[in-house]
Amino acid sequence: MLLFRGSLQMKELIAKSPRFLFFTGKGGVGKTSMSCVVAVSLADRGKRVLLISTDPASNLDEALETNLSGKPRNIKGQANLSAMNIDPVQAAYEYRERIVAPYRRTLPKEAVQSIEEQLSGACTVEIAGFNEFSRFIGDEKAIENYDHVILDTAPTGHTLRLLNLPSAWNDFIIENKTGSSCLGPLSGLKEQRWTYEKALKSLTDKKKTLLVLVSRAENIALKEAARASVELGLMGMKNQHLIINGIFHAASEDETAKSFARKSKEAIAGMPKGLSKLPRTSVAYNPRGLTGLKAISDAADGVVAPYEPDIAAQLKNSKDIFTRKTVKWSKLLDQIAEKKSGLIMTMGKGGVGKTSMAAAIAIELAERGHNVRISTTDPAAHILDAIDGARANLTVSNIDPKKETIHYVEAVLKKNRGILSDDGMSLLEEELRSPCIEEIAVFQAFARTVAQAEDGFMVLDTAPTGHTLLLLDATESYHREVARNSGGGISDDVGQLLPRLRNSEFTKVLIVTLPEATPVHEAQRLQDDLRRAKIEPFAWIINQSFALSSTADPALSTRGMSELKYIDEVRSRLADKTVLSPWLPYEVKGIEKLKLLINQSNRRKHYEK
Repeated sequence: MLLFRGSLQMKELIAKSPRFLFFTGKGGVGKTSMSCVVAVSLADRGKRVLLISTDPASNLDEALETNLSGKPRNIKGQANLSAMNIDPVQAAYEYRERIVAPYRRTLPKEAVQSIEEQLSGACTVEIAGFNEFSRFIGDEKAIENYDHVILDTAPTGHTLRLLNLPSAWNDFIIENKTGSSCLGPLSGLKEQRWTYEKALKSLTDKKKTLLVLVSRAENIALKEAARASVELGLMGMKNQHLIINGIFHAASEDETAKSFARKSKEAIAGMPKGLSKLPRTSVAYNPRGLTGLKAISDAADGVVAPYEPDIAAQLKNSKDIFTRKTVKWSKLLDQIAEKKSGLIMTMGKGGVGKTSMAAAIAIELAERGHNVRISTTDPAAHILDAIDGARANLTVSNIDPKKETIHYVEAVLKKNRGILSDDGMSLLEEELRSPCIEEIAVFQAFARTVAQAEDGFMVLDTAPTGHTLLLLDATESYHREVARNSGGGISDDVGQLLPRLRNSEFTKVLIVTLPEATPVHEAQRLQDDLRRAKIEPFAWIINQSFALSSTADPALSTRGMSELKYIDEVRSRLADKTVLSPWLPYEVKGIEKLKLLINQSNRRKHYEK
């Protein structure tokens, strides 16, 4: 069975690959899988390849079945291929030490602590990660042993922000006269400018870099790819190629299979015009996933193993074992609604359905008569698209980083005008031009949003895991940074943020995942990180399960059988409460279809229609 429909296109992609390949797209579309396939294909052709993940929520280790670090490591069993993870938190620690170490013996302890505090924000984490990212593009010595460097990047919104940092920092470095910033002494940043400039020059050189936009055959994912195509194109990355991953072709008369195939076909037919003009590689649906070198190598060769002839019967006889000990949606919603107010946060890896779940829960609570607000911290927010309509008792909003930054800067200047001298105001204005200010402004908005759960329900759709953890990890340092930039003192909302998040009566964290290896294990790491922050998850949601869709199609039954292992792992080992939602045969958009995600009786009626 061919994995790549039109495999000639994949051969053409491999043949035209320049030195740098930059993979990006919406979370969960298969960027890592596709970057691994291309990396293995190039390595098999004798090319020396370095595969790098810049995603804070990377799963490259799992895909390659190799424990990776921040240094290139040879992949056992695959000649010519090395890989590494850029860990942004570790990069920030090393960056901080490089800055602080020279001052430990020359400055008073209080001064050193002040520099360390300045270097504790999420902005530092991002710029430190970008230092490493830039080094493997802009520093020839770092990559002189490789013919190709493949970058598996974070979900789109995060990547776009990362790529915009260098120009923002260049402007700030050139204009800054104080000699310091939230990243410490500016001398170190000035030394990095040449690396940033060379990196961006390489990324925007058509002969050196190919931007590979990865998407599923889904409307939202294709819209996200189109947005990234335009924005990255405006930044100069005009050499682009589109991979549409997971196109399903029904090989049976099974209704679920026909619906899945129809969804793929309709999404591709309706893709944005700009995206449809790009050179394209179509990749067929692989029900077993691409974990392990064997699966990646098979995918690179264009084949998958045949299905077991009785796989549908096996699935039918097995799935009830794993659904008996899970919680019904109605019971979970009763427990959430019991307090009549509070914060509900959906969290998880990109592409698992956090936005849809957040919207469905908000709609259900509003229909029960509660006052409900729903908002998002995701840079690539799709809340408005998902709900697509008005509802009584429900208010929809999002945290817009640009608007929040403008409001924050205006408020700080207004507060200090007439108090500071002209020179003091000039220095403050300069400080407020720092790219860190956007992070602080978003943090303040996040704290205000959480506070709104005191007098009703606030459902918060969070950014993909890595970005959200940066926000939570930085909470205490942001307290200090907000106080420093605002001219003294922090608001009650900021001061109460951590206590509210740690209060299980006030905050209900719902971890959303898919019944697959990588999303489940990424969600497990998220849960571990939350617990270290003293935030206890309330329940897990396993979304888009083919095991629960009543399919008899061989490919989808194979997928369903593979899911059972991960459903059992979550409910028996990872979660106190687990709820399940099946894969649905339509785009989950609009209020009525969102309700079907969590309302079993309504879903049954919809199927009967």
